[in-house]
Amino acid sequence: MTQEEILAQFGPREAMEYDVVVIGGGPGGLATAIRIKQLAAEKGNDVSVVVLEKGSEPGAHILSGAVMDPKAMTELIPNWKELGCPLNQEVTGDDVLFLSETGTKRTPDWLLPRNFHNDGCYVVSLSNVVKWMAAHAESIGVEIFPGFTAAEVLYNDDGSVKGVATGNLGVGKDGEPTDNFQLGMELHAKYTIFAEGARGHLGKQVIAKYNLAEGRDPQSYAIGIKELWEVDPSKAKPGLVVHTSGWPMQDDAFGGGFLYHLEDNKVTLGFVLGLDYKNPWLSPFEEMQRWKTHPAIAAHLEGAKRIGYGARAINNGTPQALPKTVFPGGALIGCDAGYLNAARIKGSHAAIKSGMLAADAAFEAVSAGRANDELSAYPAAFEKSWLSKELNQYRNFKLWFKKGMLVGTLMTGIEQWLLPKLGIDTPPWTLHGNKPDHVSLEPAAQHAQINYPKPDGKLTFDRLSSVFISNTNHEENQPAHLTLKDASVPVNINLATFAGPESRYCPAGVYEFVKNDDNTDRLQINAQNCVHCKTCDIKDPTQNIVWVTPEGGGGPNYSGM
Repeated sequence: MTQEEILAQFGPREAMEYDVVVIGGGPGGLATAIRIKQLAAEKGNDVSVVVLEKGSEPGAHILSGAVMDPKAMTELIPNWKELGCPLNQEVTGDDVLFLSETGTKRTPDWLLPRNFHNDGCYVVSLSNVVKWMAAHAESIGVEIFPGFTAAEVLYNDDGSVKGVATGNLGVGKDGEPTDNFQLGMELHAKYTIFAEGARGHLGKQVIAKYNLAEGRDPQSYAIGIKELWEVDPSKAKPGLVVHTSGWPMQDDAFGGGFLYHLEDNKVTLGFVLGLDYKNPWLSPFEEMQRWKTHPAIAAHLEGAKRIGYGARAINNGTPQALPKTVFPGGALIGCDAGYLNAARIKGSHAAIKSGMLAADAAFEAVSAGRANDELSAYPAAFEKSWLSKELNQYRNFKLWFKKGMLVGTLMTGIEQWLLPKLGIDTPPWTLHGNKPDHVSLEPAAQHAQINYPKPDGKLTFDRLSSVFISNTNHEENQPAHLTLKDASVPVNINLATFAGPESRYCPAGVYEFVKNDDNTDRLQINAQNCVHCKTCDIKDPTQNIVWVTPEGGGGPNYSGM
């Protein structure tokens, strides 16, 4: 049945009214909700706020490196330390390594560009930080609905955003309601704040509907693949932050590794790879596994045990690609807009700050009796904020690296080491990107196939055993949330021209080309494995794959990630 048929038979949907509805319970969404409630308490106003979170609980879908700059958290909750926020492990050292296949060159501390200085920052589990923020939000009156997906944007007759509808529950694979069927509900708001993270499903829709990206650079992304390890206490170096560039990346791909020592003998590590790579044979997952075999990385993991895995697409975060962030009845914050500092490898402080700025504007509007108009005070406040200044300082970082490792390294040195020493805070020039990531993929015939080594099950692993420890699960009898505009395209174009890149760029083994009985090929979609990284939605060369929301509560359940 179509959604229209379901509504005709089972509707209308129940509706709940709020002043502000926030989509996504990550650091940005929760900061928005917390800030509104803080302002309401200060001014003696009653403003109702609800946060929808598709994960089974706040933090379940949160994945980040993460070295966190506490600046925005301190602005939001000045006494966070006394309240027990899990920012426990201060950074104690920064190592920036250039890797060849077997060699390592460490950048001397005096030569480190400012973006790699992490003094005063913390190595954290962002999932745990978000759980704490959610508990704090609830303690001051924010309603949080975990396990509910925002599946559809609702509009008023004048074209402004009215709110969202949650997804239906209990729809079978065939699209028919089962015995467990439950109709979604509507949440109406004066203002709806979209905080879904990078490549947000609904954020993408409102950007298209209101032409918010007009005149801006195309948004560019990377995939981050991460593991959590428990190491031998003798190997623990709490607070050590390691970043690597060079091997195993070739010059036509942008990527680098990170390895951070947390408290309690935990090490988090991973690999970030720009999704503008050209070679369809490249597999980000396999590159990450290969990177771990380098002596400089493997040394940290001797006698260690892998206990967590996850992956997530991330914005490359150039302010040149920021869309207009407001539209009638709503706003985009955090990575839904693209407020990430790729040069500093940090986004949570930007998400929190953008959420606070949007909250200030929404609170002011609601208090003045306004509804469903543009929160123009939000982008105006951003332009004057430290966040805008910070992002502009680093606006060329990713774009220099698109020109190759040598140029990227040299120009980062000039912009982030030399110019500040000359008293020039912000580069006097601006680079621009001109094409989205998916158009960069070239036909397989133009590239040599990459033969990756088999995993050893100790240091390197396969996809399925990795997905297993991400605790990913979806109700099996539901329609696949990875949809195809045209079912013939994967075989006729993607397989024929690009050797089926979806079987390699997906870090969870969702896409698999298998043989039919008559020896023809078909694409099998193992939606059960999906970790909600959004890479397929971004990198599919034909833009034929569209990621839609599964049932609420499905997907990964990250613990300590």
